[in-house]
Amino acid sequence: VISRPMEKPIIENIMLFVVPAGTVLAGIILGWLFKRFIHHRLKTVTEKTEWKGDDVIFDAIKSHIVLWFFLASLNMASANLTFISPEYLAFLSKIIVAVLILSITLAASRIGVGLLNYWAERQGTNLPSTSIFVNLARIIIISIGVLMILQSLGLSIAPFLTALGVGGLAISLALKDTLSDFFAGLHILLSQKVKPGDFVEMDSGHMGYVGNITWRHTTLMERTNNIVTIPNAKVSAAIVKNYDKGDPSFSVRVAVGVSYDSDLEHVIQVTQEVADGVVQDVDGAKKDSPAVVRYFEFADSSVNIKVYFRGLKYGDQHTIIDEFIRRVHKRYNAEGINIPFPIRTLIHQNEQK
Repeated sequence: VISRPMEKPIIENIMLFVVPAGTVLAGIILGWLFKRFIHHRLKTVTEKTEWKGDDVIFDAIKSHIVLWFFLASLNMASANLTFISPEYLAFLSKIIVAVLILSITLAASRIGVGLLNYWAERQGTNLPSTSIFVNLARIIIISIGVLMILQSLGLSIAPFLTALGVGGLAISLALKDTLSDFFAGLHILLSQKVKPGDFVEMDSGHMGYVGNITWRHTTLMERTNNIVTIPNAKVSAAIVKNYDKGDPSFSVRVAVGVSYDSDLEHVIQVTQEVADGVVQDVDGAKKDSPAVVRYFEFADSSVNIKVYFRGLKYGDQHTIIDEFIRRVHKRYNAEGINIPFPIRTLIHQNEQK
């Protein structure tokens, strides 16, 4: 008989935990359902649109949806935790807000980086998306988020900003070379001196494809697959020949000599036919630029010809030259055109005593 009046307080105590726990559980379930059905269907619709930025946004928030519903339900459930003092509830509320800001910051960072990559891809020859810009955008967004978290926790950010200013001055003096390379990298990208994918030749003699422009270095991939790492400051100050800047096509010159006994009109006709065939058949040759064949020199043992092709990009000249030499040698043999060896006539005069 004595235990019956105690059953009601026990049930009330249990309900104090059941209702908040049920609210949190319901929030998690609603978040999962929203992610599984509503978000999935909306993403299917956005995939059909021409603008790919909405795909970036939906992919970025996908992993945070359940957490956002959980935090919202936890904030609602905290109102029913009457057995906890208001000071602890206020602290719990600040923690919820801080975690929410952190989650939104991470999502915003991913959205910013994704939109930057998409924008750079759409720009084509303009500002490229390299690691230096991606990391810079990520650091800026996360730094703003951290400051907002500190502000939400009741901490004044003014001392932090002051410390950052003083510390930044000291760091800038200690890392002078690093900062020089960093700003040189920004200058390279903004001025479009070189960009990833360009084939360049430095005044130091290094040649290769620009792989990436990082905080400190620009990497070149040589045609032999060797990696050359050059500080950004040196690239910025160097004289650079960019083979892919503007029109990447360039002139390819091949020299050939024929005997003085040759019919020059016939030689020029045959050579032109061979050169035109190379332009049409070789992939690296520019189709709308016909080959040009010109005599240019009376040499010691031959009349020399120069044949000019137009290659699409640097590296195509090897295939063009190889194919032309093979064909012109075979055709000259068939036509009876002689490519002479170097000949020198020596006159020896004996002195009579």
